[in-house]
Amino acid sequence: MSRTDVSVGTSIVRVASPDGPRWAVRTAGGLHALPVPLAELLSMPLDAAREVVERAAQGGEKIDATGGLLPPVDEQEVWAAGVTYRRSRDGRAEESTDPTVYDHVYTADRPELFFKSTAARVVTDGDDVGIRADSGWDVPEPELALVVNRSGDVFGYLAANDLSSRSIEGENPLYLPQAKVYTRSCALSTAIVPVWAAPDGPWAVRLTIERDGETVFEGASSTGALVRTPDTLTRWLVLALDLPAGAVLLTGTGIVPEAELTLAAGDVVRIEIDGIGSLTNRVTVVGRRRPDDLEER
Repeated sequence: MSRTDVSVGTSIVRVASPDGPRWAVRTAGGLHALPVPLAELLSMPLDAAREVVERAAQGGEKIDATGGLLPPVDEQEVWAAGVTYRRSRDGRAEESTDPTVYDHVYTADRPELFFKSTAARVVTDGDDVGIRADSGWDVPEPELALVVNRSGDVFGYLAANDLSSRSIEGENPLYLPQAKVYTRSCALSTAIVPVWAAPDGPWAVRLTIERDGETVFEGASSTGALVRTPDTLTRWLVLALDLPAGAVLLTGTGIVPEAELTLAAGDVVRIEIDGIGSLTNRVTVVGRRRPDDLEER
C-alpha cells in the first residue's frame, strides 16, 4: 500500500532520504525542507513556529519524497484520551465487568488520559497495524489526533488509529495499558495539518473494514460529538507534565463496531477525517499467545 495521504493546503511531513529522515513543508508547489526538526518546532511559541513553517514554504530547499513518507513524529510521546464520545462510553460499558466506571469518566471534569506510544513505535499510512495474539476481541479506533507544543497549544492535526483489545480491557479496567500499548497499536497519518491551514471543524470521521475484498463494517461520526474540546484535553495533559519536544494527543473515538466484529489478520482498515488526513493499513498479528506457565499465579 502506498503512502499517499492527502491533506488540504499546507502540511508538514517527514521524508525518507539517503541522508536520513528530513522534515518538509508540503504545498501545491512541492516539498520544501524545514530548517528544524519537529521537536524544535514544537518547543517554540505557536506564532514563532508558524513563521518558520511559512518561511520554509516560500523559499526552502526543494526536496523529493522518492524514499517515501515516514511517521510524522521524531521525539514526541503519543498520549490518548478515552470515553470522550457517548458511543465510546457505551462501547466500554458493553465490554466491561464494571460498566459504571465509564459513566463516571464520561461526566467527570478530569478526562481519562493514558500513555499510548513512543515515537519509535508509531506506524503510518501503508504500514501494517497489529492485533495481539493473546486477545480475542480487537477493534480499530479512528480518532482525531492533536499535535501539541510544549506549552499545550494545538499546533496541528492528524488522523489516528488507536488499536485496542476489547477483551483485555473488558476483563478489568486496570488492564488498559496492555489493551492499548503494544507493537503496531498506534497509527498516524503522514501529514500534520497546521491549525492555521486546517479547514473549519467539526470534521466528519469515517471507518471502513474490508475482509477478503468485501466491506464488513462501515461507520461514521463527527468531531462535533466530542464531549470535551481539544483545548480542554490539552490543558489537562500539560497540567503536571513537561513536554519539551511536544506531544501527540489522540482525542477518542465516536465509532465502535458491534460486539460481533473483531479484527482478523489480513483485514484492511481505512480511516478518513475530512480535510485532515487518512490511513489505510493491513492488520497483522503481533506477539504470541499466553504460554501455559503464565496461567499459574
